[in-house]
Amino acid sequence: MNKKCVVVYSGGMDSFTLLHRCILGYGAQNILTLGFRYGQKHIREMGFARSVCNKLSIERREIDLLNVFNAASIGLSSSLTSENVNVPEGHYAALNMTLTVVPGRNTIMLAIAMAVAQEIGADSVYYRAHAGDHTIYPDCRSSYIRAMDMVFTEATESAVELNAPFQYWSKGEILVYGLRDLGLKPEDYANTYTCYNGNVTPCGKCGACTERAEAFAFSGAVDPTAVLPTV
Repeated sequence: MNKKCVVVYSGGMDSFTLLHRCILGYGAQNILTLGFRYGQKHIREMGFARSVCNKLSIERREIDLLNVFNAASIGLSSSLTSENVNVPEGHYAALNMTLTVVPGRNTIMLAIAMAVAQEIGADSVYYRAHAGDHTIYPDCRSSYIRAMDMVFTEATESAVELNAPFQYWSKGEILVYGLRDLGLKPEDYANTYTCYNGNVTPCGKCGACTERAEAFAFSGAVDPTAVLPTV
């Protein structure tokens, strides 16, 4: 029997790279991707994820958590979900980036992913936490990942594993891995979206845009989505 996995796939460049890693290990036909709607301003990335899955014939499920988040008043203080809080500009390490935290977001999503994995007989759940997130996101740190993996083991008879293979890597290292080891090309990353403001043309100033630019600079590749200055 072929092994199956569940991938939490948002449509950003890190989860895009993770998806292709899982294709290499499991085969596209043995992957189920999950996307979540929770009132995020950058909902545009979901369309990119849906398009990639359609092209690669990968099963996709999109789960609407907006009513749950609203009923529990989750995200009222987060710039990613509240219209009353502006998305901060600058690097992730800056103190103001704590405004992008959505309390409990990954725990809620991963619990659902765990249940889906058990339901379809998958042995693993993958998500794209990386080292750049550690400063401000507790639910991307290695200690959290270890704890959640233990929860997965205790909560499922089939012992579903939680995997975050990029947890010690920077965004630049993830991109280099995609280009060098997975055979992806820079232009393939045109199939990804990065901007916390959710603009058609990425703002280039928010933490997500800033980190993406740094990743491409680190890799030496040219971002196919970069807005080039007019001459």
